[in-house]
This record gives sequence, structure tokens and C-alpha cells, in this order.
Amino acid sequence: MKYDEVVNGRRSIRGYKDEPVPKSLIKEVIGLALRAPSSMNTQPANFYVVTGAPLDLIRKGNVERNLAGVPDSREFRSHGAYAGIHRERQIGVAKQLFGVMGIERHDKAARQDWVLRGFRQFDAPVSVVVTYDRSIHGSDIAPFDCGAVTNALVNAAWSRGLGCVINSQGIMQSPVVREHAGIPDDQVIMICVAMGFPDDSFPANAVVSHRKSIDEAAVFVGFNDPKHTQEI
Repeated sequence: MKYDEVVNGRRSIRGYKDEPVPKSLIKEVIGLALRAPSSMNTQPANFYVVTGAPLDLIRKGNVERNLAGVPDSREFRSHGAYAGIHRERQIGVAKQLFGVMGIERHDKAARQDWVLRGFRQFDAPVSVVVTYDRSIHGSDIAPFDCGAVTNALVNAAWSRGLGCVINSQGIMQSPVVREHAGIPDDQVIMICVAMGFPDDSFPANAVVSHRKSIDEAAVFVGFNDPKHTQEI
């Protein structure tokens, strides 16, 4: 696949085939992701790739603790509730997803089931838990670098026929994730990525979220100066 095809074609996958993903394919994808840039080549990100029984235990513990009201213990700083345009975009993609899934506004059971799917990392056959070294914890640089490598990971996976969704619901109960993924205390859990072969029959997989325009996102400075550039 060409780069443009990967970037423009990739979407978040929330329904997966019940099919294992070869370890060799995951290693190939991670190898590509590791080409992502990092601050001064510090390369702080690590991957804990979980499948099978350990992943089932993470799902089980995450769901049970969340339903029991155990407070969220995700290890990154939360922004709290969204407001303004960010809230509008959040609601917008929720409407897209619920629309194709046939989940009505008043259907509390269906909405709860959707939340539980998130707690279970959407039942993907693989979870990639992205961490960074605790020795550099405390600044925004390491999480920024983790964002870069995670973007590279999901694009590399798409280029190899795999789907992903970046999913923080699956790591809400970090002690459970640490225990069953074997993550030592010298690592900070940043995010997890559900990964597997997309189930094309799952309606939500067809959703392409709306994106803001270039004019909304970019400010161009100095481009009217004929000494530096020419408007085409």
C-alpha cells in the first residue's frame, strides 16, 4: 500500500475476526513503528503484546473492577470532561457509531454493552500495551513520543491487513494490566492498542470519523512574501 492509501484508508476497528494474529506479523508491524521519531533519539516506548489467556484475565479483571465501582487508575493525566468543539466532535463520532450499530438513545442496555466492549478492548485477539520508562516520567516529552510511535503502529498494522483501535478503556484498571501483562514497576502504562483482523460484517468498522479541514487546522505565516515562496 502507498502511504496515502494507508493514511486515508485507516480507520478505528471495533470488531474483529476470531482469528489469531501471527507473532511474526506483529513483530513486523512493531519493527515499522519503531521508526517513529523521538526526542533526541531517546526511544522511551516499549510494547507488551498480550493475547490468549493473559488477555482474557485482563478483560475479566478490568470489567469486574469497573462494574464494582473501583476508581479509574489509568497512569496518564486526564483532561476531564470535554467541552465546546471537542465535546461536539466526541458526540459526533458517537452518533455515527450508535447509528450504524442501531443503538437508540433510550436503549440503556445496548449502550452499556458498548461500554463493556470497550472495557474488554473490543474482544480483539491482541492487545499492545504501550509503556515508557519511568526514569523519564514527569515531563510531557515521553508521552508525546509514545503518541508518535502509537500512530506509527496503527498505520503499520493497517498496511499489513490488520485493524486497530487506540483504547484507554482497556487499561482503566492498571494493576490488572500490570499483573497479567507482566509489566514491571519501572514502566509507566501510557495506552493500549487493540489489534486483529477486521470483521467486515461488523457495522461500526465502516465508520470514518469526520475530520476538520486544513483551513481549520493550519495557520500559514510568511507565505505572502515573494522572497520566500510563490502562491500556486
